Amino acid sequence: MDTPASSSIPALPAPHPFLLHLARLLLAKAERSAAQGPVRLPLDRKAAPELHDAVDADEIQLLRMQLDDLCATGWVALLLEAPRAFASFSDRKPRLELCDFEALAIWAGYTPQAQRWRQQWRAHLAAHWAAHPQEAPVDPATVLDHLARSPLVPLEGLPLEEATRSLSTLTALCLSGQTIALREASARAFQGRSKVLDHREELLRLLGSMSGQFTEAPIQLLLAPPSADTNDGGASAFKDVLFIENLVTFEHMADARAPAWTGSLLVYAAGFRGSARRLRSRAGCRLYLRAPASAASLPAIESWLFEPLGDERNGLPVAPVYFFGDLDHAGMQILASLREVFPQASAWRPGYVQLARLLATGAGHRPELAAKAQQTDPGRTGCAYADDGLLPLLRSQGRFIDQEAFDLNNVDGLGR
Repeated sequence: MDTPASSSIPALPAPHPFLLHLARLLLAKAERSAAQGPVRLPLDRKAAPELHDAVDADEIQLLRMQLDDLCATGWVALLLEAPRAFASFSDRKPRLELCDFEALAIWAGYTPQAQRWRQQWRAHLAAHWAAHPQEAPVDPATVLDHLARSPLVPLEGLPLEEATRSLSTLTALCLSGQTIALREASARAFQGRSKVLDHREELLRLLGSMSGQFTEAPIQLLLAPPSADTNDGGASAFKDVLFIENLVTFEHMADARAPAWTGSLLVYAAGFRGSARRLRSRAGCRLYLRAPASAASLPAIESWLFEPLGDERNGLPVAPVYFFGDLDHAGMQILASLREVFPQASAWRPGYVQLARLLATGAGHRPELAAKAQQTDPGRTGCAYADDGLLPLLRSQGRFIDQEAFDLNNVDGLGR
């Protein structure tokens, strides 16, 4: 008969009251803690009186074995000061360090504070709506189910009555049909906090809002058109459009027109905001000219942005669109998003060629040195130059480089 292979997974520790008590104290401390670094529970007389009141070595040894069983799971670690002559276990200042909150909570039967609050609030909401049906949404059960799946985290910790008043205010606002900015609605309902309703379209719909009732703030585009003496078509003409990710680079390029962008309409829209679809609607976008640009350029810009089929109907070529930003994964993701709004958009070679050369010769920084370790490789952007040249370079080098490294005085001979 074959002997079964031994498992490397340790058995779960027995749920001794001593261990359960310590686990729950450690988990509660973790939920209260706002400090950086690991959460540790000193096993002092207050937390672990059993260790300090034990009168013989066998009792202490049994408690230590229980602690060792708990530590063997990897959920916690036992920290001790270095042994000294005649020092007891408690003299070595034992501390438990939390390593896996979720696993320890499941074993200890501990319900996290946020989860307890959510359960209590849903029960409070159900009772409140039953007692005050005039404040209830059309389908209360569906709203409660939504809140279970997608909790309103910013409300957690509020008194239940206050959280319920906030949701009642929002429900009344939805049912009123009043058109209002989304962040204004959030501030009215949620203690003056304007961002609670960001990305909460489903909740608003379940509470009875109409399509388009809550509007997002318009995107602000800062524009630097080419001057009249650099274009054959006059002040209103531009040869192409160049979206620039960072404000410093935008300002420098607007001040120092080089041949590579002499006839370009330069656009600054603060990163990802320039790739939002509402960019192309008059209600969703506001245009601001950078001085000393002439207002005579606005009709051509508005026609290009808000009437994209106009040039095609008139038999005129559509203005090429380019993007120039940081040479990192986020910059490439902005390019991919911009192509959803302007399908012909591509990476701006005069800028990226220079940044790519710097990166290939050892310049740049590791992602973690610039808080960029969480950036995700977009895979493909749809732009051949980015997909076949820039993204493979980023993957091979393992480093990024910011747009501000671009040298405006060193772009001769770099074509699009």
